[in-house]
Amino acid sequence: MQAVELKPNVYWVGGIDWDIRNFHGYKTWRGTTYNAYLIVDEKITLIDTVKHYLCDELIERIKSLVDPKKIDYIVSNHVEMDHSGSLPKIMEMCPNATILTSPKGQKGLEKHYEQDWKFQTVKSGEQITIGKRSLQFVHIPMVHWPDSMVTFCPEEKILFPNDAFGQHIASSHRFDDEIGWSLLKEEAAKYYANIVMPYGAQVQNALKALSDLQIEMIAPSHGIVWRTYISEIIEEYQKWSTLKSDKSAVIIYDSMWGSTEKMAHSLLAGFEKAHIPVVLRNLKENDISDIITDVLTAGIVAIGSPTLNNSMLPSVGGFLTYLLGLRPKNKIGFVFGSYGWGGQAVGDIKKSLEPLSWTYPKDEAKINYRPSEADLELMTNIGYELGEILKNNDN
Repeated sequence: MQAVELKPNVYWVGGIDWDIRNFHGYKTWRGTTYNAYLIVDEKITLIDTVKHYLCDELIERIKSLVDPKKIDYIVSNHVEMDHSGSLPKIMEMCPNATILTSPKGQKGLEKHYEQDWKFQTVKSGEQITIGKRSLQFVHIPMVHWPDSMVTFCPEEKILFPNDAFGQHIASSHRFDDEIGWSLLKEEAAKYYANIVMPYGAQVQNALKALSDLQIEMIAPSHGIVWRTYISEIIEEYQKWSTLKSDKSAVIIYDSMWGSTEKMAHSLLAGFEKAHIPVVLRNLKENDISDIITDVLTAGIVAIGSPTLNNSMLPSVGGFLTYLLGLRPKNKIGFVFGSYGWGGQAVGDIKKSLEPLSWTYPKDEAKINYRPSEADLELMTNIGYELGEILKNNDN
C-alpha cells in the first residue's frame, strides 16, 4: 500500500473500496474511494481520513512516507463517518495531534465519538501556516452537511473540497486524465444528482467563495483527483446548481400488464418525432439512483403508473419519495397511467409532485384497461407537443 504523490510532499493516502455497491441507497456500480491526503511539511498534516474498515490501508500508506506518530494536524472537513470513521484509531496513534475543523465540525465529532481530543476550530477565511505551506479554510455549510468546509493550499494551488466535485469510482488511477472526461462527467453527475442536488443555492455560494482562488488541482474525498478537467467540472457544477436543464426528456414508469408500458413507448415515439433526446426508464429494471441522474438535466420528466389498490404501484411510490427528498426544480412534468377501475394512481402522483412546483402544460393521461390504437396515437401526439413546448422553454 503505497502513497501517491500529487505534488512534491503532497500525497494521496486514501483507501479503495472495490466491492461496495450500495452507498446509503445509492448504487455504486464502480465502487468508490475514500480519499485522504498527507502534506509533509514542518507540521505534518493529514487532510480527512477514511471509512473505518479501510483504516489499516490508510495507515499503511502513511507509513510509506512518515511515522504516523509525527502527524501534527488532522483536518476534518466533514464529520460524516465515511471521512471521519478512522479518527479514533488515528488519534490513538497520534495522541498529540490537533484536529482542525469548523465549530459545527467539532460538535459533530464530539457527539459521534465522545472522545477528549484536542480541537482547534477554524473560521471561514482563516489561514494557518504549516511550514513552507499554509492552509486556508472556507466554510461551505449544507454542501452537504452543516459542518462542511473546504481546505485550500495556496502554495500548491490544491483545493481539498471533501464531498464537492466527488465521484464514486474505485480505480488504481488517481488523476482525471488517466480515466477520461466522459466517464468522469457521468459519475460526477450521478454523485451530484443523488447527494448534492437539494443544495444548489449553497453550491452557488460555495462556488462564489472559491472563485478567487487560483486552483491547479481539486482533490475531493471520493473518486479521482482533478488536474486537467478543472474548468469542465466547475462549469458543470455551475449548470447543475443553477438548475439548468437540457432540451431532453426522461420517461419513468412501472407497469403490471403492459398497458402503462405501451403508453410510455408511445410517449417516447412522440418525443422522437419532435427530435427531443429521450430515455425510457422502467423502475423494475433501473435503479432509482441511476434514474435521478437522468432527472438532473432533463427538461421534461414524465412519470407513469397503473392503479393498484386505489393508488400507484409501490415502486413508483418509492421513487417519488426519493425524488422529493432531492427536490429537482424547473421541470416540465407529465403524468400518465392505465387503470381497470378507480384510476387514482395518476392523481396521486400529480399530488405527490406538488411540492416541486413543476409546470404541467398538458393534462395527465388516464387510459381504461388496454390502450386502443387511438389512445396510443394520443400519447404520441402528447409527446410531440411536449417536445415542441420544451424547444421554446428558456430554462
